[in-house]
Amino acid sequence: MPPCVSRRSFLALSATLPWAIARPLDAAAIPVGIELYSVRDELKREPDGTLGALRCMGYECVEFYAPYLEWTEEQAKHTRRLLDALGMRCYSTHNDSSYFGADKMQRAADWNAILGSKYVVMASSNPKPGADGWKEVAETLNSAAEKLARSGLKTGYHNHEAEFRPLPGGMRPIEIIAKNTKPEVMLQLDVGTCLEAGSDPVAWIQANPGRIRSMHCKDWSPEPGKGYRVLFGEGAARWKEIFEAAEGGGGLEYYLIEQEGSRFPELETARLCLDAFRAAHGRT
Repeated sequence: MPPCVSRRSFLALSATLPWAIARPLDAAAIPVGIELYSVRDELKREPDGTLGALRCMGYECVEFYAPYLEWTEEQAKHTRRLLDALGMRCYSTHNDSSYFGADKMQRAADWNAILGSKYVVMASSNPKPGADGWKEVAETLNSAAEKLARSGLKTGYHNHEAEFRPLPGGMRPIEIIAKNTKPEVMLQLDVGTCLEAGSDPVAWIQANPGRIRSMHCKDWSPEPGKGYRVLFGEGAARWKEIFEAAEGGGGLEYYLIEQEGSRFPELETARLCLDAFRAAHGRT
């Protein structure tokens, strides 16, 4: 664990970049990071201090969600300098489907390139009803893959519950996307929403070797009143089996812990989930 400073001290230090308080990433292990929606309120209040606090906990990478596209170019560059100083990486960003249109894609590509990102992930879609609507989503992803490649970037798709709910005829939308996209399009697995839909994340990973290159480690509980408001390891996910499938053939490159809320404050939730992840993964 890197040495830590208080968030107030961190904010003062951040004005003097470059500097470093963290050790380099462990190249021997798959990095574990956090989807920053998990700490959205803290991030709005103190963006630099929040990133510093997460690195002190031991998070190695982050995934920015849609508001990053509202930054100025200087804000994006500042954030990249901060990540470099902390020894953190941004491997992917979480994007609304509107940013896959011709009018916005170049901005997304430019900001991702500044951040050092690898994947521009479509995190939501609003398809037309039926299988044809999901095929159009797949076509958009294929087109984006070609355009983003010019900037050295790749694309991916993040599932929610709806993608694992069967359509009339029995096929699931996520299967349509997987079947109709190029192999280089990442299938970013949200474990919690897969579970809520009644699907088996292990079976899904095994059915799509090499394409589950990142994963949102979000738990889910069927118990009344719990749902996603449980810490990592408190829900229905069989994490050991999921880890084995993802690393044994799924093509996993990095993990992302995600939390939609819990009985604890955001940063405490982030710390507890990371501790539980390490214990489940055998990193303690």
